[in-house]
This record gives sequence, structure tokens and C-alpha cells, in this order.
Amino acid sequence: MITFFALLLASGQALITAPALSPTSDQCGYGPKILDLGFDAFDQDATAGWRTLSMKPGCEEAAANMIRAYRMNSESYLPLLYWHEAQIRAELGHNAAAIPLMQKSRRLADQDKLGWNAYVDATISFLQNDRISLTEARDRLALLPKPNMFDPKRSWPPNIGVVDGLIRCFGKTYKIAYGPACRNQTK
Repeated sequence: MITFFALLLASGQALITAPALSPTSDQCGYGPKILDLGFDAFDQDATAGWRTLSMKPGCEEAAANMIRAYRMNSESYLPLLYWHEAQIRAELGHNAAAIPLMQKSRRLADQDKLGWNAYVDATISFLQNDRISLTEARDRLALLPKPNMFDPKRSWPPNIGVVDGLIRCFGKTYKIAYGPACRNQTK
């Protein structure tokens, strides 16, 4: 994989448009080698990539910047990378920056059998402090027919617990509402 910095030089863009490796980023362990990880190691492995960095106090924004840099180098994983960068930015309270990224994570209607777009709509509505749209998106998600081949051990529909947590903790920060305390409350 070509490094992000090589892509910037090849495209003629100035390095100042890249997420800077600021002293904070360096202290967080954000270096160019992380951008060379394969997608699973970068995005899904809890011991590598952005997830490890985002768990370090004070390194959340460096993790979001790392995802942005990786995303610019990995077109095939863009929707999920947009989403994960947006989540970190929302947890930091940067809702205006998170919402457009979340919108870019949407799937085409014929490719959205698991309700991803309803989940995105619900989350954006939460960030916009729009309870009516949030509950409408939750209703769309809850009404999705369960596919025949869906694993019966998994809850249906995906992300309904997250959306229920956003509703339960409406008015709180995304970081709190997305967390397990809001998801696990009883009505």
C-alpha cells in the first residue's frame, strides 16, 4: 500500500492539507507506518490501528485524523472509514464535522438489507437534536424484515440497541448516549 504521504506528494498537494503529525499525535503513537496496515488490522483489530489510539485519553482526535488519512488511501473501505471517523468526531462533540462524514457512509438502497441507512439517519438525527426524526428512523429500522440467512444468535435488526440508547439518552452527548450505559437501561 502506498503511504498517505507519498500520495500527497504525487498529487501535488501541500503537506499542510494532511492530518498533521503534531506533538500530540506523536505522543499518541500516530506514525505513517500505521497507515500501511491492511484494512482488517487498521479498522477491526482492537490491538492495532485507530481503535488502540482512540482508547488513549487525549488521542481521540489523532485517531480521527488517522482514519481520514487512511481513508484517503483506501477507496474500497470508504463507507466504514467515513463512519468510524465521524463517530470519533461526534464523541469529541464536533457534530458539524461528523454529520457530513456519516452521510458519506450511506449505502445504495438495493445494498442496504440490514438497515444501515436507517441507523445512519437515526444517528444524524440525534446529533441534530431532532427527536422526531430519530424515532422515525428507529421505527424504519425496527420494521425491517429479517433475512432468511441471518444468524439467529444475533439480535435483529443490527444497531437497534444503539439507536434505543440514543433515544434513552436523548439530549446527552453522543459519547454518553452511544455508550453501554444508555444501551443497557430498561425502559
